[in-house]
Amino acid sequence: MLDALDRALIHALHIDGRAPFGRIAAALDVSPQTVSRRYSRLRTEASLRVVGLPDPHLAGQTQWLLRLTAAAGSARELAQALVRRRDTSWVKLVSGGTEIVAIVHAPTDPAPATNSLLLHDIPRTHHITAVSAHCVLHTYLGGPTNWRRSADTLDEDQQRMLREYAAVDISYVPVPRPLGDSDAGLLGALQKDGRATHAELAKATGRSPVTVARRLADLRAGGALFLDVEVDAGQFGVNTKALLWLSVSPAHLDAVATALAGHDELAYVAATTGPTNLVAQALCRDPADLHRYLTRRLGALPAIQTLESSPVLQNLKAASPVINVSARRHG
Repeated sequence: MLDALDRALIHALHIDGRAPFGRIAAALDVSPQTVSRRYSRLRTEASLRVVGLPDPHLAGQTQWLLRLTAAAGSARELAQALVRRRDTSWVKLVSGGTEIVAIVHAPTDPAPATNSLLLHDIPRTHHITAVSAHCVLHTYLGGPTNWRRSADTLDEDQQRMLREYAAVDISYVPVPRPLGDSDAGLLGALQKDGRATHAELAKATGRSPVTVARRLADLRAGGALFLDVEVDAGQFGVNTKALLWLSVSPAHLDAVATALAGHDELAYVAATTGPTNLVAQALCRDPADLHRYLTRRLGALPAIQTLESSPVLQNLKAASPVINVSARRHG
């Protein structure tokens, strides 16, 4: 389990994932060496990872929630095939290990020559018994908006210090700009390590450190690029995870989704296409805690017409499409 300093460091990274250790140390009133040691330990013991990700809408990408049901003996092989793809994230084994859920990223307006099926590169097998794909229409919680229980430690003064530092990080006034084709190298490096130094990013892109720093500031200023903090939810006392597939009447969908986005038990809420129109991920202490959440908090929302819950057994890939061994333990 995390102690108070661990949680404070994680909260600080949620505010600015690229904040230098010295600035985080000043906000937490500890030494930079202490922050550096804690960060290294959390990377090893809690799978802590900062990654840079594009805003899907601003990048012209559409997210699809893919559900595959397969025989127990072949489900892991199918899941690993999805993990290896560079257009997937959040690959999970659920429902007793017979179902795989993953997010697939596809161009919103693909050229005919590059358009491809969501299921390309999946092993051809008769063991797949069901397939469904749900287009993510709107994300209410997730992406740039972090899970509340992973960012609830710092007081207002500490948070303000970190935000003010982020605003004056370099002597340059950022100009919001969209991602372009020339940013592929920068994005690829940040998907591996969102805290990569400007020198490391310059080496990956063939640009100068100053040019990289300014380009990164521009992309972050407009929201085209954001920093996500991945961490093992088990370190926060989470032992039971579940995907929730809900049906809500269209007239109440936005109100219900907005209410769910305010629930501490949820880390992700999105409106989708399909027989259900709302999906969420619950992170709870144990099965009894999940039961209380389903019956009391969700049960108090009469607009929810149906609910399907799928226990998450294992997360094989986290938010970044770039494979990272430690990311496989994330919530």
